[in-house]
Amino acid sequence: MPEFKKIHYAWIVVGVTCLVLLTSSGIRSTPGILMVPLEEEFHWSRATIGFAVSINLLLYGCIGPFAAAVMERFGIRRSVLIALTLVGLGVASTSMMRYPWQLILMWGVLVGSGTGFLATVLSATIAARWFTARRGLALGILSGGASTGQLIFLPVMANVTAAFGWRTTVLAIAAVLCVIIPLVALIMRDRPQDVGLAPYGETGAPEPVKPAQGNPIALAFNALGIAVRSRDVWIVASTYFVCGASTNGLIGTHLIPACIDQGYTEVTGAALLATMGVFNFIGTTSAGWLSDRFDNRHLLFAYYGLRGLSLFYLPFSFADFYTMSLFAVFYGLDWFATVSPTVRLISNAVGREKAGMVYGWAFMCHQLGGASAAFFAGLLRESFGGYMQAFMVSGTLCLIAAVAVLFIGGGRKAATPAAAAPRARPSSKFCVSFDPSSLLSSPCCLRKCHPLAAALGGACICCFTRTSAAMSKPNVAV
Repeated sequence: MPEFKKIHYAWIVVGVTCLVLLTSSGIRSTPGILMVPLEEEFHWSRATIGFAVSINLLLYGCIGPFAAAVMERFGIRRSVLIALTLVGLGVASTSMMRYPWQLILMWGVLVGSGTGFLATVLSATIAARWFTARRGLALGILSGGASTGQLIFLPVMANVTAAFGWRTTVLAIAAVLCVIIPLVALIMRDRPQDVGLAPYGETGAPEPVKPAQGNPIALAFNALGIAVRSRDVWIVASTYFVCGASTNGLIGTHLIPACIDQGYTEVTGAALLATMGVFNFIGTTSAGWLSDRFDNRHLLFAYYGLRGLSLFYLPFSFADFYTMSLFAVFYGLDWFATVSPTVRLISNAVGREKAGMVYGWAFMCHQLGGASAAFFAGLLRESFGGYMQAFMVSGTLCLIAAVAVLFIGGGRKAATPAAAAPRARPSSKFCVSFDPSSLLSSPCCLRKCHPLAAALGGACICCFTRTSAAMSKPNVAV
């Protein structure tokens, strides 16, 4: 009988984390389904509802760097359990709201804060702690799970909303969370050392790890102080702002209302987002694999460029469902594909130890972009009666971001302490002519004349070895 290797517990943690992330992403996609029913029942404008979504996105991003610090200080499992409880309370309470401020409080503040701990910061922390080998692949799987919730939740929620109303939808989401919370409590672990293992890809006995000490807020701002001194981090954060604006803020919030404006049903819009979810998982997982092998700057150039062209195409795709499906395929492929290259570029800039918290600050910029787009896209729709202007502006910003990432310095592998120190490049040889009499004083030179010796006045050629640090003494001639 063949023997099968035991599955490393790291992959079990990845599975549970994927379940948490896809549930969280499904919850955060719900406003796109609820926007029109809330508008019809309460007569709230889309700008008002979009403002609540903006608060959600803003808190979702702003809590990111502090979430990473809290996880370092108090542990992943405890942080995730508290976050899921906050989300459940916010979602369930939404069914009883009557006024816009209640929507802002429940869906904006509670759900936004809770899901902030369940963002891609969680993915980056899990991948860094549990994996040495296959880290890019693990991060790609986790990032894919963070958006694949659309595939599972959106079509179901759209049909439940159409058949039973939006209140039934939010109560069903709360019930799902009641199932996930005990599962996380039983299976999730903070570090591989907690189960007596070394990170995946390492051999030998696991080394004990001491949790980070100090105030999480101070830890987060210390990481920010390191980040602001890096030009590369500024560029990454700026382009990540555009990433958030073009995904969660614009398409995630306003695609379903845009479809309804064009005469399609809620279910049709949800089906498009679900299609994006399918191809997003493929694209994001592939992006993680590619980030281990290619220059991440070039990958981001391709992703942002493709996204910008897709947004230019979107207003013309509403002619029929098949052309909209083509948009959904291309847009889904790079929805979260930017995560893995972004994390690696940040690691290159600040090192592995600070990468999680610095990525949290970059993710804040991502959500600031999402919050801005959610609000201004609704405002532009109120002003112009459609989303054409919002799509064009977002597409232009994506093309600008595609060019900007090429100015980041270095893109394949994260920096290591050894790599950070100056080191000489492989030696190279260059030849100079010299007076033949120097042969007597330069015994290291071989008396071998160049074929063009005659043209050089009878001189011989001596080759020197040089490095990036300094030129060595002459040693051999060729």
